[in-house]
Amino acid sequence: MYIIPMRVIAISTLRKFWEQHPDAEQPLRAWNSEAKKAEWLSPNDIKLGYSSASIVGGNRVVFNICGNKYRLAVKIQYAFGIAYVRFIGKHSEYDRINVEAI
Repeated sequence: MYIIPMRVIAISTLRKFWEQHPDAEQPLRAWNSEAKKAEWLSPNDIKLGYSSASIVGGNRVVFNICGNKYRLAVKIQYAFGIAYVRFIGKHSEYDRINVEAI
């Protein structure tokens, strides 16, 4: 089986967020760097590296950023090696969205 490293779409979303929240820049850059090297074939692969990540419906995964101050929701297409950034925001903003529908 051929392993496909992740392609993160779209870093521009992360960049816009860290421009507004500078404390998130380093953690988001680190997550992006790690994600691009990852070989996530299933939610279990993600949990091995990110035990605090929440696996939710619709192939969504929610990562805690800055000690859970911010939430990063990503839709993963495991077969194609693509991680789509669907949401990044404060924990209180995350509480107001339907993560499975974004």
